[in-house]
Amino acid sequence: MKHIRIGAGAGYSGDRIEPAVELAEQGEIDYLVFECLAERTIAIAQQTRIKHPALGYDPLLEERMRAVLRICSEKKIRIITNMGAANPLAAAAKIREIARAMQLDLKVAAITGDDVLETLKAGNYISDQGTPVSALGHRLLSANAYIGAAPLVEALAQGADVVVTGRVADPALFLAPLIHEFGWAMDDWQRLGQGTLVGHLLECAGQISGGYFSDPGYKDVQGLARLGFPIGEVAEDGSVVITKVAGSGGQVTAATCKEQLLYEIHDPSAYFTPDVVADFSGAIVTEIGPDRVLVQGATGRPRTDTLKVSIGYVDSYIGEGQISYAGPGALARGQLALDIVAERLRLTGVSFDEIRYDLLGLDAIHGAALSTQSAEPYEVRIRVTARSDSMGDAIRIGNEVETLYTCGPAAGGGVTKAAREVIAVQSALLPRQLVQTVIHFGED
Repeated sequence: MKHIRIGAGAGYSGDRIEPAVELAEQGEIDYLVFECLAERTIAIAQQTRIKHPALGYDPLLEERMRAVLRICSEKKIRIITNMGAANPLAAAAKIREIARAMQLDLKVAAITGDDVLETLKAGNYISDQGTPVSALGHRLLSANAYIGAAPLVEALAQGADVVVTGRVADPALFLAPLIHEFGWAMDDWQRLGQGTLVGHLLECAGQISGGYFSDPGYKDVQGLARLGFPIGEVAEDGSVVITKVAGSGGQVTAATCKEQLLYEIHDPSAYFTPDVVADFSGAIVTEIGPDRVLVQGATGRPRTDTLKVSIGYVDSYIGEGQISYAGPGALARGQLALDIVAERLRLTGVSFDEIRYDLLGLDAIHGAALSTQSAEPYEVRIRVTARSDSMGDAIRIGNEVETLYTCGPAAGGGVTKAAREVIAVQSALLPRQLVQTVIHFGED
């Protein structure tokens, strides 16, 4: 029976790069997949694109591609990634530029069509909050539909060495090469369900090889500083053996696979994706050797007529201020500082919807040797954090903490303050036929 090997090169936007290089060099893989796009990530990327039209793709795209393109070209490893984020065309152009500089002849495909902001604005859609999307008004930043594997499969069929997308369902990045290589039908729900399980197991990279799994004293994992990212050895029937590069850190066990199988799954018998309603409830997880776990038994049902849309919007503003107190009486001075800031915010009429007054820390300034000798904390750090509808009021939170330098208890130091816009997400459902994807080759 035919097998292919897929390596998970990243589990989120800021993930490590060396494990992907290790997979390309030593993993004997056929595909290297970089899953780098979370819900808020694409909304932030849309903001970046608005300010800088040539950007909006993953900030680590260039560094990742420079690290793996040559070795992948030499070993005929095909790359699939959602690092296109809000600008797949610019991402593909950058990859071509890097490839040319390396004198590599690579066919790069960009897939667009997930950006449905104007479609959403034109309709009367209700979000998962039960409110009209139109109520967000000018705060609405982005709307991206979760597209499925079909356009990725077509790009691979047209000979793409690298496929870069925007918002694609995470498992679809891994399902696409399985459909392409094994010739699965797009309505073979059993195999699509099992293939979606493969994608779900691999999509978070180091989580399944022991990273997120580890818990000292309960679930000890060795070698986390050089954690090996997972490989899926997938058979034509969709069954998969999860493994990693021999000698790399971490571990692949039945327990790590079971935790990842249930990760972010509301109902294991009904996992809705653009390609299939997957059913993981009958999955069987079996350790068949050191760092080798066989997973099989998933199935699926026909896909839905709608696609989920991730909506990014400006929710509010958060202001924060921190200052530290150390030595005898630190706790009392820290509490007094919080009381002063609370009264100042009342006196000056700062508007906020939510606020926290925290005493942080125990040994960050003088170290454990001194701090733990005291009957009460030898040092504290206060933090005042508030959410407001106004950036001006958010700024004033940190400013009031800063005034404690001269207007508050003795010997405060190390003030930090910040104010930032909060990008939040909602979801809505869009009829599938309203989402039209396009595959771009070349510099079009």
